[in-house]
Amino acid sequence: MTEPEPKSKSKKSATDSRTVHDVHDVRPADPFADELDVRRTDPFADEVDVRRADAPADGLDAHLVVQRGAFRLDVTLHVAPGEVVALLGPNGAGKTTALRALAGLTPLTGGRLRLDGSALDGTPPESRPVGVVFQDYLLFPHLTALDNVAFGPRCQGATKAQARAQAAEWLDRLGLAAHAGAKPRRLSGGQAQRVALARALATRPRLLLLDEPLAALDARTRLEVRAQLRRHLAEFEAVAVLVTHDPLDAMVLADRLVVVEHGRVVQEGAPSDIARHPRTDYIAQLVGLNLYRGEADGHAVRLDAGPPITTTEVLSGPVFVAFPPSAVTLYRDRPTGASARNLWQCEVAGLETHGDQIRADLTGELPLAADLTTVAAAELDLHPGARVWAAVKATQTHAYPV
Repeated sequence: MTEPEPKSKSKKSATDSRTVHDVHDVRPADPFADELDVRRTDPFADEVDVRRADAPADGLDAHLVVQRGAFRLDVTLHVAPGEVVALLGPNGAGKTTALRALAGLTPLTGGRLRLDGSALDGTPPESRPVGVVFQDYLLFPHLTALDNVAFGPRCQGATKAQARAQAAEWLDRLGLAAHAGAKPRRLSGGQAQRVALARALATRPRLLLLDEPLAALDARTRLEVRAQLRRHLAEFEAVAVLVTHDPLDAMVLADRLVVVEHGRVVQEGAPSDIARHPRTDYIAQLVGLNLYRGEADGHAVRLDAGPPITTTEVLSGPVFVAFPPSAVTLYRDRPTGASARNLWQCEVAGLETHGDQIRADLTGELPLAADLTTVAAAELDLHPGARVWAAVKATQTHAYPV
């Protein structure tokens, strides 16, 4: 069941761009006001709050349970100060619901939420030490970049002069001092993103939330801003959680990935580990691998559905087998004398450009993807419906336990 869209999504306004601290002073125009006014007592207060033994005393310790109709989010997060974690998953997986729950914009149905040892479950959003960078930034259009950033400190009780001094310092740190007097319509996409980040950081949050922070940028700007954002996140001393469906953003920006599908965590770990050991088809597609599951007996892996695959690893029991599309060699006729231990007859289901190569989608004995040059595709006369033989050397496969 996919995650339902928040009812208020179509009512976005500039007030959404505030940090969570800013909610109280902008409530009349707030599309989430019906949620932010909640001052509910915790229905789980009489339950024992059992914390994991390995959960850090400082940082984020959260078990987010949200029931919305038929969709249920059940995600556990443990994030240390100074760590950047990316929630990665397909549309409707529950990433945004998790972020809204952390911010206090969506009430928890169950679970817990602790930050630096303090429970936040019943804390109003405006009282939480949380900063949010929304997907579209949603800067206040009538305020300059300086006053956009000063808005958070002002809501925390700073004088106008103090707030502007803090804002000027943050704009300078993010390379925007020359644009302090510019209003949002005069800013580029990358500049607006940095102003939104400065506004969130100006409140000195203990938890920074970023919702698809690069999604609104064009490809060229995205490359530059991604590098800048990585540097700023590396300097952030508290907890940072970002939501994205872009694997490159996640790999570059995060220290650790938490992959969410259908409201649950399916895999988590360092980006390099997840890229090498995907455990779902979604993750395998993101990192560009063919992935299969089967039962290993020595070098042979009997697939749950399909022919066996020969690997170099000697394993026993349930395993995954993966290999990149570039490891696949295609032939129009069955090859003779080929050294590849794995050979399957397939049919071309489709062809598409993939970078400077052609990616062939193959069905048949073993569904798989194969990459080849444009010249090779032309020489093989590949087209949908063409019959081919696909070969993969055992040395180019990688098997690992389930």
